[in-house]
Amino acid sequence: MDLQEGQKAPMFTGIDQDGNNIFLKDFKGKKVVIFFYPKDDTPGCTAQACNLRDNYGLLKRKGFEIIGISPDDASSHKKFETKFDLPFTLIADPKHLILNKYGVWKQKKMFNNVYMGVQRTTFVLDEKGKIEKIFYKPKTAAHAEEIIAAIN
Repeated sequence: MDLQEGQKAPMFTGIDQDGNNIFLKDFKGKKVVIFFYPKDDTPGCTAQACNLRDNYGLLKRKGFEIIGISPDDASSHKKFETKFDLPFTLIADPKHLILNKYGVWKQKKMFNNVYMGVQRTTFVLDEKGKIEKIFYKPKTAAHAEEIIAAIN
């Protein structure tokens, strides 16, 4: 069953690009943007991450923390962070534990091939950890603008 706006966000623990344990519970009292994306350093994912990077200061001033999550490992995330100067946390989820909790590890189809992959989705959480807004298949190059428009 897909998560709904107004629901409490599932708690998770993950490893970031620097090898640190990241606990969602540690963000209680802060607004959080969690964006799930398919793969580091691919065109759509790079456009999305760079758009969030370019609007990072504005999102921070509005009180948001940003967390990106994909099936890539921490080493891949570190390269992605370094190459594009990303200022936010990237969590590795190669076993799809968080992806499954959030219902974004889905069956996909491309060129008549069926496979499992990440459905690009963003969850905006309020200070109490409730899901305030969900963006399914967001516009990668204008995602921060979508978030800001929805929360104002």
